[in-house]
Amino acid sequence: MNAPVRMDVEGAVATITLDAPATRNALTPQMLCLLADTVKAFAADEALRVAIITGAGDRAFCAGGDLARTLPLMSGARASEDAWDRRLLEDPEVLAASGLRDFPLDKPVIAAINGACMAAGFELMLGTDLRLCAEHASFALPEVKRGLIPFAGSLARLPRQVPYCVAMEWLLTGEAFPAADALRMGLVNRVLPAAELMPAARALARGIAANGPVAVRAIKRTVSGSSGRPLEEAFALENTAKAEVMDSEDAREGPRAFMEKRPPVFRGR
Repeated sequence: MNAPVRMDVEGAVATITLDAPATRNALTPQMLCLLADTVKAFAADEALRVAIITGAGDRAFCAGGDLARTLPLMSGARASEDAWDRRLLEDPEVLAASGLRDFPLDKPVIAAINGACMAAGFELMLGTDLRLCAEHASFALPEVKRGLIPFAGSLARLPRQVPYCVAMEWLLTGEAFPAADALRMGLVNRVLPAAELMPAARALARGIAANGPVAVRAIKRTVSGSSGRPLEEAFALENTAKAEVMDSEDAREGPRAFMEKRPPVFRGR
């Protein structure tokens, strides 16, 4: 039986797939633990520069947390039954890494949204840096309809990524909205025919992976770290990033390769 989360590597690009299409890739305790492990493995591998996260099948990117197992476990309505359950409850790094929240990751992550992107799946998407979606994709944070709240980053991140009133409408009504609305509000970068989604995501990932890795990491780390801070603090972070990048071998290689009319060979140092 295939693992419900897998990572495939092509060059410097890792593709992380939620692979439970029969349940619309809903996140069970096992899947959350495996996703956390996969994200940590990507973060630790110096040869990997960009990740793509997607879902198996054509119905859903991720329908959210499994309503039969994950949510009852976390609300106390279901007792732990196995090691996956216990780890989810006892290891805070599982939710941090699986939700790309409170987990140090300075490598870019692209979401390839191949269908319904709901609840915890929506929250996972909010932790990514670039987002492509299929034309038939739909989005929702329906937790409020079930007496719950999104607790994997949406309350903090969504109002920073779309206008306040839009974020509040999505959060307070729980209603679904189509890909066209996600694009119009700047939640995603592009809407594509389903057949073009993964080729476009891979091309985007390869293009980023070909850039100077020290610079790419510094950009993500500085933009994320400066969000919401006063300008003086944000500029200080930018100055730190400048010093790091300008002192790197990559910063010397890039201009030299340009002058010599050849592709740069970046070492990531």
